Amino acid sequence: MATEKMTTAQALIRFLANQSIERDGKVHPFFGGVLGIFGHGNVAGIGQALQENPQLTYIPTRNEQSQVHAATAYARMLNRLGAMVCTSSVGPGATNMVTGAAQATINRLPVLLLPGDIFARRNVAPVLQQLESDASQDVSVNDCLRPVSRYWDRINRPDQLLTALPEVMRVLTSPAQTGAVTLCMPQDVQTELLDLPIGFLAPRVWHVPRQRPDQDAVRRAVEAIRSAHSPMIIAGGGAIYSEASAALEALVSATGIPVGETQAGKGAIPWDHPQCLGGVGATGTLAANLTAASADLVIGIGTRYSDFTTASKTAFANKNVRFININVTEFDAIKHDAISLVGDAKVILEELISKLDGYRVAAGYANNLTSMKDLWDLEVDRLIRVSRPGSKLPSQAAVIGALNRNAHPSDVIINAAGSAPGDLHKLWRSRDPKQYHVEYGYSTMGYEIPAAVGVKLASPERHVTALVGDGTFLMCPTEIVTAVQEGLSVTTVVVDNHGFASIGGLSQSLGSGGFGTSLRARSWDGELGGPALPLDFVAMARGMGAYAEQVADIPAFEAALAQARMRPGPSVIVIETDPEARVPGYASWWDVPVAAHSSMPSVQQAREIWESNFVRERNFFARSGDEQ
Repeated sequence: MATEKMTTAQALIRFLANQSIERDGKVHPFFGGVLGIFGHGNVAGIGQALQENPQLTYIPTRNEQSQVHAATAYARMLNRLGAMVCTSSVGPGATNMVTGAAQATINRLPVLLLPGDIFARRNVAPVLQQLESDASQDVSVNDCLRPVSRYWDRINRPDQLLTALPEVMRVLTSPAQTGAVTLCMPQDVQTELLDLPIGFLAPRVWHVPRQRPDQDAVRRAVEAIRSAHSPMIIAGGGAIYSEASAALEALVSATGIPVGETQAGKGAIPWDHPQCLGGVGATGTLAANLTAASADLVIGIGTRYSDFTTASKTAFANKNVRFININVTEFDAIKHDAISLVGDAKVILEELISKLDGYRVAAGYANNLTSMKDLWDLEVDRLIRVSRPGSKLPSQAAVIGALNRNAHPSDVIINAAGSAPGDLHKLWRSRDPKQYHVEYGYSTMGYEIPAAVGVKLASPERHVTALVGDGTFLMCPTEIVTAVQEGLSVTTVVVDNHGFASIGGLSQSLGSGGFGTSLRARSWDGELGGPALPLDFVAMARGMGAYAEQVADIPAFEAALAQARMRPGPSVIVIETDPEARVPGYASWWDVPVAAHSSMPSVQQAREIWESNFVRERNFFARSGDEQ
């Protein structure tokens, strides 16, 4: 058997560079490059190997958590058919990756983490940044990544690569099992010599099948749809990842079944499609939420039914409601005692189209849906153009409206945290399955700017805008430097409302008055009620090498957006908004428990409201339709 001598790290990088992926006959390299920060735990191993193997482009980043966010956004843009590698040094570099790993795994998106690790040979322990345990010598801070990884392994011997790397690729390329994969690389093992079989390094293509469902389950699903009076589809992220948009449009056009969208599924069909009712759940539209409340059959496509989608199990109020779930994972497909169609969303929808030939919802139901959609469109027009009486500042809704008006169909809007995800879910009018990029599985503050880098690397032809609040900008802005380094034309819009508007509003609704949520100095009485902090976001952005400006109103904002699109590098636009101008909720609720005992009347009142909503929560495992 022919072999070649190389270090463990060299073998690792050579293997990764030779992996490709295929679906529907389209083959391309799986890994787009390596994002990383070098330290003593990976510079002499993985760093040296990357220097010798330029097939995998190395992109230095500023923060380990951020690089994982960028990698996750990259994978999302490619519908999980591509990934980035992330490498860090030992110790704090590795633990900085934990948040990013959790975000990737929760959102079912592939990313490969290669954190440096302590010495496998142990004789020089404790090494710099090593966590010692008196219970085991086989533990390091990298063990923190175990619960947030779909696959976790530690390479203590060079020849362990031969069995570990195929497992790494199996998980990364699996639509059902993908997420963060962690391969811990002890710093001494990275540099050790390995006699590697040449065949192991040969190019390999990983085929992603389109799994077909059990035919008996399909039969029962078709019977349930044909017998339903008020069916509704919930389009989740899986509808987009499987590239099922055309099939979904064909199905709903033929049947008249309306569609509500999760955060990950928004854009699965265009906003102006007659059957598209917009976002559903706690941050949903009035049209979608009223439809959900009366639906007797809910067809979930690629959704995991988070509490925002179900409005904390209050959205689907029909006592006889039943569920059909289309999902690549059994874990999600069986939720809510559903008829489970386990398989690829695209092929399942195509099969349902043929089997539902001649079926269409009743005319009265269809007419009611049209009226609700028309009324909601008028409400969006109102929200994006009005200001709060007496305020000279634009609302966040007006900023979103301006972004939407000026966006091309191929543009990408990115958001993850604060009040913007709720406003975007209600107000944004998506025209492309990849235009709306809101990370709400983990709702990670600091995701947006690194994600803009990842999205632009995955789709250089698209213009990318990250919408962030002032609190989020302060948390993780440094990948602006990476955008400068790589010459990426991305726009960051900073909404300056002097605090954490989302949690501030939530705090007020819970009777706590926005405690601790404003960006203010400490006052003479010891409280955080002093003047607003003198923060200069324009100066911060300019200091990192970006073009930056502050605008005062919506016309100036729209002009700045047009100019930013033309620049070769990153632009930052800051606009102050009215923190009290909020988009309301629409026939929905989100369960955030309120203190059961308090001396504050406002909290007591909020508790009463919570109790009145809590009794509406329900489980969905009663086939008979009886309440449980």
